[in-house]
Amino acid sequence: MLAAAQRLRRSADFAAAIRGGRRVGRGTVVVHLLLEEPAQASTARAGFVVSKAVGNAVVRNKVRRRLRHLVRPLLGELPAGATLVVRALPAAAGASYATLGTDLSAALAAARKPRRPR
Repeated sequence: MLAAAQRLRRSADFAAAIRGGRRVGRGTVVVHLLLEEPAQASTARAGFVVSKAVGNAVVRNKVRRRLRHLVRPLLGELPAGATLVVRALPAAAGASYATLGTDLSAALAAARKPRRPR
């Protein structure tokens, strides 16, 4: 379980990260990362979106628990005030724990890289 200070709970926080953050997708997840620092935030925060397209309630909760466990150590590497939203794709339902971890790490690394000039 993530600490209360590390969880996203308000719809406005999710919307800000999804609309204003960088989006990177991999096979089982899409990561939205917003690196702007709110004034009062002291730690990075994470939220999860697992829609009904992933599966029934049992499958969605299993995917959410796995993602939450994988994200916990990665939050310490993000700068204070960062907002991370992890959206599970339907392929996440049948993916192994290792596959979820690989996709999440790759997506987060790509989201943290500086953008290429056009």
